[in-house]
Amino acid sequence: MSTLEEKTHELAAGWTRRHLLDLEGLTAEEIVTLLDTADLFAAHYRASRGKLGLLSGRTVANLFFENSTRTRNSFSLAAKRLGADTIEFSSAGSSLAKGETFIDTAKTIQAMGADAVVTRHATPGTSHLLAQHLACSVLNAGDGPHEHPTQGLLDILTIRQQRGRIEGATVALVGDIAHSRTARSNIWGLKKLGAHVIVCGPATLVSRQWEQLGIEVAYSLDAILPRCDVLNLLRIQFERQAMRPFPSVREYALLYAMNAERIRRSKPDILIMAPGPINRGVEITPDVADGPHSVILQQVSNGIAVRMAALWLLLSGADPHAPSADPAQGGGEA
Repeated sequence: MSTLEEKTHELAAGWTRRHLLDLEGLTAEEIVTLLDTADLFAAHYRASRGKLGLLSGRTVANLFFENSTRTRNSFSLAAKRLGADTIEFSSAGSSLAKGETFIDTAKTIQAMGADAVVTRHATPGTSHLLAQHLACSVLNAGDGPHEHPTQGLLDILTIRQQRGRIEGATVALVGDIAHSRTARSNIWGLKKLGAHVIVCGPATLVSRQWEQLGIEVAYSLDAILPRCDVLNLLRIQFERQAMRPFPSVREYALLYAMNAERIRRSKPDILIMAPGPINRGVEITPDVADGPHSVILQQVSNGIAVRMAALWLLLSGADPHAPSADPAQGGGEA
């Protein structure tokens, strides 16, 4: 057994969860295990770009009911780099159009031999619902505005790689907090690892209720900018909004877009992040998106490593179809 295999098996030995549905329910130790495992896979790929056979004989199904570029492709690549087979499902042209239910569709895919189902859906809680009805592992790739755990993990991994630690860092999530599953997963993960988290944006998109969880709420990017170690710039999700939350995109960009002038007033080593897709000229200008402070493409690369880690930890142990000895580990909690 190689050193990589030994280390990944050692990390997996203490992992007991069947599903990855959110970061809210994970402990700090479990989050660190996911990050450490992802770091191993990232280092291996940088060194050799070789595929592994750790999940040879396993099958991962991607069930995406919303459009996706980064998440879907990186889950597919992650499974293949671990030696697993993949099933690629798209709701367009499927039996859903004939009246088949969401759960029956998932059960059909499971019956084809899926050991894990990766699902994205516009309705919050769909991954938890699947976890209650499927025998295989379920990974949440985004359920409406609720959570996107692997995106949160890859963002946190990127910060840790750049800064060496999460504890003590001041991280601002800027933009559409109200509709952002990425924001929620980042908030839970960062808080558990000891970061100071700020949510910033228009009052119509940033609720004071976050203060009840120990999150700082701000409405002026310029006011908090000098204190920030990391800015994670979130896309305005017009598709999830019933009405325009601010007068114009131009006004939003004037108040909240990260540009060269704001970079000059930031910490010299500030990290600029964005989960993508980015809207150039809205939440970030092209010179900043492509500039020396940006780690946006590193986030994309880390997405594959994080999803490899999640698949490995969930599938490396006993048969994922077998009943769990501990109901708390086998149901809808993550």
